[in-house]
Amino acid sequence: MTRGNQRDLVRAKAMKKEKSGKSASDQDGNKGLTLEQRKQRDADRMREKQLKKIQDKEAGGGGGGGGNK
Repeated sequence: MTRGNQRDLVRAKAMKKEKSGKSASDQDGNKGLTLEQRKQRDADRMREKQLKKIQDKEAGGGGGGGGNK
């Protein structure tokens, strides 16, 4: 069984996606921010997430998955 023009369909879909794609500076959350400002904002967010994870772990939350396989 062949799939006919699947390659053509995928190519067309990729072209459409490429046209409508936005660069990082064009996205709403990044409007008006320079690259350095975005990096700083993202680094701050990651630090907050890491601190929260550490606090949850110390509090005995431990619901982070893991376990034996």
